Amino acid sequence: MHLLNLGILAHVDAGKTSLTERLLHSAGVIDEIGSVDAGNTRTDTLALERRRGITIKSAVVSFPVDDVTVNLIDTPGHPDFIAEVERVLGVLDGAVLVVSAVEGVQPQTRILMRTLQRLRIPTLLFVNKIDRRGARYDDLLAAISERLKSAVVPMGSVEGLGTREADFVPGLDPRAPAVLAEHDDELLTAYVENTVPYDLLRTALATQTRQVLVHPVYFGSAITGAGIDALITGIKELLPPAEGDPQGPLSGTVFKVERGPAGEKVAYARLFSGTLRTRDRITFGEAGEEGKVTAISVFDHGTDVSRDSVPAGRIGRLRGLGEIRIGDSIGVPRKAVEHFFAPPTLETVVVPGPDADRRTLHLALTQLAEQDPLIGLRHDEVRQETALSLYGEVQKEVVQATLADEFGVHVTFRETTPLCIERPIGTGSAVEFNKKDPNPFLATVGLRVAPGPVGSGVRFGLEVELGAMPYAFFKAVEDTVRETLGQGLHGWRVTDCVVTMTHSGYSPRQSHAHQGFDKSMSSTGADFRGLTPLVLVEALRRAGSQVHEPMHRFRVEAPADTLAALLPVLAALRAVPQTTETQGSLCVLEGEVPAAQVHGLERQLPGLTRGEGEWESAFDHYAPVAHGIVPERARTDHNPLNRKEYLLNVTRRVA
Repeated sequence: MHLLNLGILAHVDAGKTSLTERLLHSAGVIDEIGSVDAGNTRTDTLALERRRGITIKSAVVSFPVDDVTVNLIDTPGHPDFIAEVERVLGVLDGAVLVVSAVEGVQPQTRILMRTLQRLRIPTLLFVNKIDRRGARYDDLLAAISERLKSAVVPMGSVEGLGTREADFVPGLDPRAPAVLAEHDDELLTAYVENTVPYDLLRTALATQTRQVLVHPVYFGSAITGAGIDALITGIKELLPPAEGDPQGPLSGTVFKVERGPAGEKVAYARLFSGTLRTRDRITFGEAGEEGKVTAISVFDHGTDVSRDSVPAGRIGRLRGLGEIRIGDSIGVPRKAVEHFFAPPTLETVVVPGPDADRRTLHLALTQLAEQDPLIGLRHDEVRQETALSLYGEVQKEVVQATLADEFGVHVTFRETTPLCIERPIGTGSAVEFNKKDPNPFLATVGLRVAPGPVGSGVRFGLEVELGAMPYAFFKAVEDTVRETLGQGLHGWRVTDCVVTMTHSGYSPRQSHAHQGFDKSMSSTGADFRGLTPLVLVEALRRAGSQVHEPMHRFRVEAPADTLAALLPVLAALRAVPQTTETQGSLCVLEGEVPAAQVHGLERQLPGLTRGEGEWESAFDHYAPVAHGIVPERARTDHNPLNRKEYLLNVTRRVA
């Protein structure tokens, strides 16, 4: 028996969760098929998921196919929850990408396929809803090949397309040999001689699918069950089994964290090597933290069952690791964490309701961020406000409902704004010397701020000898630099810069005879943590910084005769078309637009294009904000002089 960790991915409403239900039913795991509309599906377990009819959190369920155990991971389809998909991709052996036979290739379909191909994850395509009026076959196959830029192999034909009796008839399409022969010399020779044996064709199909050279395409209906048996056969025969040596060194990845009934953390981890047992002490995370596994369960026949161990290749639910986080490596790290999708580009301020307890709200938001690390929390000490980074408006509604339903905290949100950044525009230096006014700390800190390469983040370096003072003091300076740059001169996170420590100094440990350490005469880490923000803000003020807003790359496909109405609206919302292409009666525009305008454009597009327009966008880069349109929060936030005065007041009180 072998294992397969399989992801189900799709654009929202393509029928992904319904397909999961049908697969579980066909495998004998469930007796009755759940319905998204009825809110009784196996993988949508959250009350909010059932109420809204969408998948919000990834879920794992297992089913057998002969000698193969499939761990199926159902993922959200809505782009606001793309972070859930990102975490799953790194643990998959194969995937099924669901496409609607009616709506066809949609924006999220393209984004998902590009990512699957980049990660070289073998993928089958399942065209769902062949029983729906408007379902397509030949032109949809052409659209899949063209728009997904994929070599596709139809795995059969459809009878009764667009009717309740629609059915899938398995059998390799006559076009299959030509597609497969492009990557197989033996097959090419046989194809030219018109003597292609079926066994050779089937072997080439399995090999090229696992090498991500081709993508088999199945048609069917998750509602009626048409084509499901053929898809299950493809999952079993064409996708690669999970790899991993159970006797090797322990190595795994945590892709999901949830809270149990008592509030305890439960980590979902895929093991790539070794075997993890109950009561094992393991290391995890970048800092090499340690913890003891107190309980393990694995997925089997639609549920999770307790086990004493979880071997390589399997997914386990682990308890007892209180400090574990999503993305942590277990045991031997595999590789650096890679982000497949752009981080959130929007932000909103959380406004507690009149009866909301702020401590409970803080705990609730912390737990939500723990389950979704891309929900960034930014707390403004000056204004006593908490801001939340988001992908879109639907995610904001879900966070609001979750806080009310699960934590009993009622909140509202301010208007969503773009999540900008700041970059230095020059070089600036500042220094404060030990025991010289107005420095209230027993420390010398000199810092220089300079621009860094785009995408480099914050780099910290030294121009002083590392042995000039205790290492803990240097570490305190570096940590404080990174923390302070979370909010720059205009209130936004400062990035793509190089901060260099140019001066250092401290007062050595002082004590009196028969007495303890005298901290009034000796430097401590608190002195460096207190002084560093003052020096850094002054250096940044001298360097200057510019606000950059997130820009999306967009693609609009609309009837050509609607272009006259569409272009002025794009211009008014600062969208800049860069290429225009006419494809028959359709016009395709590609360009860039500020992230702040994307939601508005999406709302207006149906009315401007008679409901026929299709919009696709994704974060591309940050661009300097034009003069006069700096986002409101950036203009009204505390300026550098007020910030320095505030920091001085705080640090003097501490001193």
